[in-house]
Amino acid sequence: MKILYGVQGTGNGHLSRARVMAKAMQKQGVDVDFFFSGRSAEQFFDMQCFGQYRVQSGLTFATHNGRVNVAQTAKMNAWLGFVKDVKNLDLSSYDLVLNDYEPVSAWAAKNQGIPSIGISHQAALNFAVPKAGDSWFNETMLNYFAPVDIALGCHWHHFGFPILPPFVEVDKIDKVLPSQVLVYLPFESPQSIVDFLMPFSDYTFLVYHAGRSPQTLPAHIKWHGFDREGFKAAMARCGGVIGNAGFELASEALTLGKKLLIKPLLGQFEQLSNVAALELLGAAECMKLSLEPLVLRRWLKAPMPEPISYPEVGDALVSWILKGDWRDPEALCQSLWSQVNLPLSWQKKSG
Repeated sequence: MKILYGVQGTGNGHLSRARVMAKAMQKQGVDVDFFFSGRSAEQFFDMQCFGQYRVQSGLTFATHNGRVNVAQTAKMNAWLGFVKDVKNLDLSSYDLVLNDYEPVSAWAAKNQGIPSIGISHQAALNFAVPKAGDSWFNETMLNYFAPVDIALGCHWHHFGFPILPPFVEVDKIDKVLPSQVLVYLPFESPQSIVDFLMPFSDYTFLVYHAGRSPQTLPAHIKWHGFDREGFKAAMARCGGVIGNAGFELASEALTLGKKLLIKPLLGQFEQLSNVAALELLGAAECMKLSLEPLVLRRWLKAPMPEPISYPEVGDALVSWILKGDWRDPEALCQSLWSQVNLPLSWQKKSG
């Protein structure tokens, strides 16, 4: 079986999930090529596990000051180029397209009649899981942005539906530093982040951000460009995580037992829905509209939660795919969730 794996490159969460799957497929000797879109080729990093991958423009979202900019999103995407890319992607040598919310390979598979399986957090939102900001437009995006024959969603809780647990790869915890906090707020301006953290000098904040830091930083704020290995090490040893409401970041925090303070990307249906789920589960504190120092002050004093041990989803999913009987994924989902010991406060949150 030869597989093309299409991955949305706009957010690092899709890439994290693809890295888990790449290792699982390598272990089982799968013949796979990777295809990425959503950012330019020079913006991808730590891509060694994907071999000779391909990159095309695809479609992406524009943001400004922590909010999706709809007008700029429509303007920046080359729609005629996208149609051309779909038409020119030849899938005749592939038996299957795996897809993580990547539109070029999804539409190419649909047009060429190649079987496709979607693996994404977005697919979980097709079920009656906690949601916020739902609309006709968002439902249309879920169904038509990257259409697939079989859609496998993943979430922190099954909520009574055939959903996979999260795909998580984290560093082992050797030592926890409770007063050290990891900060990943990629959609906020550097100055607003520094102003937010400035008053709390009893803590050390490790900020990972693509933008340049303000010229003068207080000693308790450490600024880093994005470095995947450094980020993972900081995640393992920190006492808490401040971030946007992306799925993979929260998954890693829950797995490691880190307290979580989130601010969603406003106008982004998936992140708003993630907030709804985390609040229902009591798994995070949320800042809804802006960076709120009073919320941060309260959160810093909160205790750390117990870690959640999720199973090796990638290994089980690759085995399931190779068997070729894809009609009913419920048994796979049930088998994986039977290995998870959810917190007692979560166990009644099933729909």
